[in-house]
Amino acid sequence: MRAIRFLLDENVDPLYRQELLAREPAIVVWKVGDVSTPPDSTLDPEILIWCEQNSFILVTNNRKSMPPHLENHLAQGQHVPGIFVMNPKMSVGETIEDLLLVWGASEEREYHDNIWFLPIGS
Repeated sequence: MRAIRFLLDENVDPLYRQELLAREPAIVVWKVGDVSTPPDSTLDPEILIWCEQNSFILVTNNRKSMPPHLENHLAQGQHVPGIFVMNPKMSVGETIEDLLLVWGASEEREYHDNIWFLPIGS
């Protein structure tokens, strides 16, 4: 079983990574634009390919265009470990708690080829 790893979209505030790592130092959370990740301004379809190749779940605030990008990605016979779309009505703390719950209580394959809108379970 592989631990869940997160890739934060470039438009996700860096505070989310800081808070995730502060609460759980063992978590792997990278951000678009980091070394070894897609550079800033990479198109969403290319980010999905990177996530598939590197086994990272994407965390994004892109609520409108990410669902069609995922649909196109899957239609081409490709896959993703999963996508979590942030909810602008949730506080940073609530979002962090949801992501930590996913990380600590789930397996990567549970989110395979799906998009999940935070909060989980609502």
